[in-house]
Amino acid sequence: MTKSEMAEKLAEKINVKKQQAEEIINIFSNSVIEALASGDKVEIRGFGSFRVRERAAKEGRNPKTGEKVLVPAKKVPFFKTGKDFREAVDQGD
Repeated sequence: MTKSEMAEKLAEKINVKKQQAEEIINIFSNSVIEALASGDKVEIRGFGSFRVRERAAKEGRNPKTGEKVLVPAKKVPFFKTGKDFREAVDQGD
């Protein structure tokens, strides 16, 4: 499902224009991004939680040349599904 398709579905469900639904989706996603960027955790009961994980620096290899390359430490977003989410997917709902 694309963002546009999600906006269409949301617009139908809450009876607003598609542009308004897209704005709601943008506000939601930007809020999650801002919270994670500032080090907070975002938890939506039944859906899941977003948090930031730290990846340590490591030594990798360039697949083309085989040369060793230092991969720097970084922070990456991580999503863990909630119980209701997992069960709905498992049952195919």
